[in-house]
Amino acid sequence: MKSAVVQLPGLNRDRDMIAALTKISGVAPVTVWQTETDLPDVDLIVIPGGFSYGDYLRCGAIAARMPVMQAIKAKAEAGVKVLGVCNGFQILLEAGLLPGALMRNSSLKFVCREVKLEVANAETDFTRAYDKGQIIRCPVAHHDGNFFADAETLAAIEGDGQVVFRYAEGTNPNGSLNDIAGVINAKGNVLGLMPHPENLIEAAHGGSDGRGLFASVLDVIAA
Repeated sequence: MKSAVVQLPGLNRDRDMIAALTKISGVAPVTVWQTETDLPDVDLIVIPGGFSYGDYLRCGAIAARMPVMQAIKAKAEAGVKVLGVCNGFQILLEAGLLPGALMRNSSLKFVCREVKLEVANAETDFTRAYDKGQIIRCPVAHHDGNFFADAETLAAIEGDGQVVFRYAEGTNPNGSLNDIAGVINAKGNVLGLMPHPENLIEAAHGGSDGRGLFASVLDVIAA
C-alpha cells in the first residue's frame, strides 16, 4: 500500500502515524508538506492529529485553507482514500470533505484517556476487519471533539450509514451527539475520527484494537 502523511505546523502525531503505516503495510509513507499541490500517486492520504497552527480561530480552520488541502480534495473526488484522525478530522470538516462540526468538549476540558468504541458500520473500506457492533478500545486526546450536526444533516448521515464509530458503554468523552466518534463521506472514501487507532496497533501499546482500521484499507487495496 502506498500512503502519504500530511505535515502541517503544529501537528505532533505524524511520527506515530508514519510508524503505524510502516509497520502494518511494510512500506514507509511519503510525507507531504502544507504548501505542496502536486501530490504523489498513493492509495491512502492521512492527516494526523495535533494542534495545527495552534488551534487558532477554530481547530483545523487555518490548515483547511492551505494549498495542500485543495490537492487532497481533488484526490478525494478521484476516489483516493483519505483518513483524518483527531485534528485531521477537524481539518476535513473545516475543508468541507465531511459533514458536521466539532465543538469544544462539553466538560470544557482537554480529555486524554482510553475509551471504548462501537463499530457502527463494518461495511466500509476502513472497517471490514471488524464486525458490526464490535466494541474496541482506543485512546483519545482532544479539547474540541464534540461532534455536532443540525437535525437534517444528522438524520441523513445516520440514515445513510455514514456514522462509522460511536463511543460505547458510557465512555463518550466530549458530549458528541448520538455518541458519534467517526463519520465517513457519502462516497465512502473519506473517514474522520477523533480517537487515535495508530496508538493501539501492537502489544507494545497494550493492545491492537486499532490495527483493524489500517488492515482493512490494506486488504481492500490488495484485493
